[in-house]
Amino acid sequence: MASQTILVVEDDPQLRVLIARALKEHGYDVRTASTGAEMQVQLDDGEPALIVLDIMLPGTNGIELLRRLRATSDIPVIFVSARGGEADRVVGLELGADDYLAKPFGTRELLARITAVLRRHSNGAGTSSQRQRQDEVVFDGWTLSLSRRELRSPTKALVELTTAEFDLLSAFVQSPQRVISRERLIELSRTRIGDSSDRSVDVLVSRLRRKLTTEGNEAPIATVRGVGYMFTAEVSPA
Repeated sequence: MASQTILVVEDDPQLRVLIARALKEHGYDVRTASTGAEMQVQLDDGEPALIVLDIMLPGTNGIELLRRLRATSDIPVIFVSARGGEADRVVGLELGADDYLAKPFGTRELLARITAVLRRHSNGAGTSSQRQRQDEVVFDGWTLSLSRRELRSPTKALVELTTAEFDLLSAFVQSPQRVISRERLIELSRTRIGDSSDRSVDVLVSRLRRKLTTEGNEAPIATVRGVGYMFTAEVSPA
């Protein structure tokens, strides 16, 4: 099996070398960049299996780079940053990051996170094919297009969703009327939420609920206390 390539985008030369060395020792091919421009050059040479992306880069920061990347690519991305608060992690998740690791961190933890993200991304390949076969689904008058990543309300108005909100809704509609634990929901939606005490997924569900709530009708997402959530609506092909 060919080695998987990891692109490390980090402006701190010592940390960049440390990460690259640890990844190479564990069998990964490694490419590096210190700016957004260098990152684009590396991407032009071929997509890696995963990107380790520092947020605080000179020039174009990691948040803007991820926003641009998500417009055209689903490459798994792990954010690393000296800013590790919940609000920062939520922003990263909303933009489509797969994980968020606060500095300082150990290389063993980074390697474990990389392994987990690559495993989830690989396991999601079958789900992607299933989504392509069933492109549009409807629930409670709403229409969700999985290929166009669009949600339309019962009045046919286009509803803007962040990347993380769309991923969560996609996970819900593919497991309707079933209790889904937070951890399983994270796996299904390809989203990674820091440690087990992190409540960022609850914040995202709350925001999704608000967008699915219409006059006289609550969002079809029920909280199952101590377990997770259930998408209560019936889902059918459009």
